[in-house]
Amino acid sequence: MSVPLSILDLAPISAGSTAQQAIRNTIDLAQHAEDWGYHRYWLAEHHFVSVASSSSITLIGLVAAATSRIRVGSGAVQVGHHTSASIVEAFGTIDALHPGRLDLGLGRSGHRRAQFGAQPEHPKKSHPVLDTVTGRTEIRDGVVVPPPFDPGRIADRSKFIASIAALQQEGAQPLDFADQVDEVRALLDGTYTSADGVALHAVPGEGAQVQLWLFGSSAGESAELAGRLGVPFAAAYHVAPGTALDAVEAYRAAFRPSAQLAEPYVVISADVVVAPDDATARRRASTYGHWVHSIRSGAGAADYLDPDLATALTPEQQRLVDDRLATQFVGAPATVTERLAALQRVTGADELLVTSIAHDHEDRLESHRLLAEAWGLRAARAA
Repeated sequence: MSVPLSILDLAPISAGSTAQQAIRNTIDLAQHAEDWGYHRYWLAEHHFVSVASSSSITLIGLVAAATSRIRVGSGAVQVGHHTSASIVEAFGTIDALHPGRLDLGLGRSGHRRAQFGAQPEHPKKSHPVLDTVTGRTEIRDGVVVPPPFDPGRIADRSKFIASIAALQQEGAQPLDFADQVDEVRALLDGTYTSADGVALHAVPGEGAQVQLWLFGSSAGESAELAGRLGVPFAAAYHVAPGTALDAVEAYRAAFRPSAQLAEPYVVISADVVVAPDDATARRRASTYGHWVHSIRSGAGAADYLDPDLATALTPEQQRLVDDRLATQFVGAPATVTERLAALQRVTGADELLVTSIAHDHEDRLESHRLLAEAWGLRAARAA
């Protein structure tokens, strides 16, 4: 195919397994991904849930040490939980031993409590069921664009608010996202000065050969800022399929050439499960809705269930996750590559970022291997 493929890994924990095993699985998948020809291997940052990527920068260092060629990075560092200096010093430390291989992705998710606000006074109206006949879901050249998910449907936000409090020092106020991105850039290029005019230099960190990225899921601050700064942008279709395409358009509209990029560079993500045939893929992906429901119910990502043991979702639970189920790419290699190619055409993406979750690690490995083979990654690398 015409564009590179990369991997986003959340280090999911399967039911009956452990965080320790999930981390071992991540290292194993990264090593295979390098051999199969994937371009990048990115780690997500999530806290107090059943994924093992909470210390994503630490995991990036472990993956970089276990591989030799593949680019490794963050998808994305939640800057509201870190100071600019801690981010730059950590990446600078890894870059000291693995120079030129790191992608420093920054995201607003979790940046401040106002992102989801306080507990709602009453639950909002339910999200409409996907219905292409009435036009509530758009189909663009085979790409499903559902109505945007309303965060107000998450009735219980107590865990989210408690986690934000636990991840910040009492009384600390995160910087505005744009200001923190400016700080990171200044620390990397050696131009940082304090509010009092004192020059500070990140050691290690200053001069690190890292590529800066911004992540976003809507046509808001992150997309516009990435465009204005002239840095590459990653749009999270796998999380926010209703707004990710708008984010791509906003990024391109705001883009200004920079020393890093002469033209916009877009990566768009997709959640995939590939198996030898469509029926097997559907069975392996059958508990994805349960996992998304655990997130959207407010409990956070739960252990990923075994398809052979899980009970079916109720109609009410199904309605909460219908958009994510409709936009998961599930099937045999030809089925998934056709849909991914459509996503690339519709968005004009320069690269696709795939994440694949399955209960059995061997199934997840097979998903990525079959996709790499069908996409022709090894042949592309050889060329």
